[in-house]
Amino acid sequence: MRVTVIGSGYVGLVTGACLSDLGFKVVCLDKDEAKVKMLQEGEVPIYEPGLKELLSRNRMDGRIRFTSDAQDAIDHGDILFIAVGTPAQEDGSADLGHVLSVAAMIGRNLKDFKLIVNKSTVPVGTADRVRSAVKHELVQRGMPTEMFDVVSNPEFLKEGAAIDDFMRPDRIVVGIDDGIHHEKSQRMMGDLYASFNRHHSRTVWMDVRSAELTKYAANAMLATRISFMNEIANLADALGADVDQIRRGIGADNRIGYSFLYAGCGYGGSCFPKDTQALVSTALAHGQEMQVVAATEQVNERQKTLLVERLVNRLGNDLTGRKIAVWGLAFKPNTDDMREAPSRVVIKSLLERGAKVTAYDPVASHEAMTALTIDCEGQEALLKNLTLVAHDMDALKDVDALLILTEWKNFHNPDFQAMKLSMRTPYILDGRNLYNPDALADLGIAYQGIGRRNELINLAVDPISENVLSLDA
Repeated sequence: MRVTVIGSGYVGLVTGACLSDLGFKVVCLDKDEAKVKMLQEGEVPIYEPGLKELLSRNRMDGRIRFTSDAQDAIDHGDILFIAVGTPAQEDGSADLGHVLSVAAMIGRNLKDFKLIVNKSTVPVGTADRVRSAVKHELVQRGMPTEMFDVVSNPEFLKEGAAIDDFMRPDRIVVGIDDGIHHEKSQRMMGDLYASFNRHHSRTVWMDVRSAELTKYAANAMLATRISFMNEIANLADALGADVDQIRRGIGADNRIGYSFLYAGCGYGGSCFPKDTQALVSTALAHGQEMQVVAATEQVNERQKTLLVERLVNRLGNDLTGRKIAVWGLAFKPNTDDMREAPSRVVIKSLLERGAKVTAYDPVASHEAMTALTIDCEGQEALLKNLTLVAHDMDALKDVDALLILTEWKNFHNPDFQAMKLSMRTPYILDGRNLYNPDALADLGIAYQGIGRRNELINLAVDPISENVLSLDA
């Protein structure tokens, strides 16, 4: 079988690269000719560990190529993956414009049987709309309308670990509806993923609508765990408890487990925010309320403001004359993705209060500046107080506080003595709970984590007001 992947974004590139590494001949189609040229020259438009090397190896071996020629790409593939974006609209619902445009394009270029696979995260009922869009084009051309099938195969890729997730899946969800092509479609999808089912079956077969809803349900469940732990962390601060100890205590229960139980300054990215909003919107459209999911999103938005609130409580609402450092801009480590990143909320809020911000991220600086420029539209003057630096220690010179927003590994064990000497005030607000509060107290560094008893364990003098940062919570 040959494979065509339509859309060369995050999901499309990872899918194409991994399938080519399994030996399939893959064509990636994208209408953005500049992106196609970049990929043909061996460059990659996104950061994902190992992706550039994987694409380069398979491109050199002739198993993957890139094109903007729709007819060429459709003719090539027996299986056509739709892997284009489904951005959120103002009401939270998913915008299917790109998906349906691709479906119409397929219908205009179809010559023989193709299996169309929805890889994009889409609302329940999208496969039916894709099927209708393809049929409409076939009717316009006077072609048979039964020369294709549409199945759902949602992706479950974690940014920063996407290649490993694809090549070592814990499950593969495939939704196929009854119809004249059911057996053929199931056989083709079974052959596609045969490498992953040799030792034991990882494929979960279901109907299309159940597969579409499974992706939303999975992401909503994981997002709910994060927001729940953030609420527990905030309560722990108020009660003098430690959320890290609580996490270990409840995670030891096999019914709960340890995954996604880390408190912090909120989740972001391309999936959780968009998918929880889309699930709520889908439910409302069908007369249902997703109260837990809606609350999950509300808690997350509030959590993104927590570190700024704590900083303001110590230094005052007017941060004019203050210099604040930020470590970490991407929404999570091992990616340059700035979509819904907590750093965007935090940095804009600091700038609006008059602070000068120096920020560092190992890979996301360019994307961060682009995102913050959009966020500050109409307030472009704020950006003059933002400096993005090339090294983590460069961000700390004479700052009044350091905010840690992304848990990059190179932040885990810094030189605390050098940090203390560089900072005007040795004050760390840790949005990812990377450090031991007692150890920093011994070093003379004032520290606040999330749910780590929320007290400044060490006295520190504010050099501007000469007030003592108190031990009170």
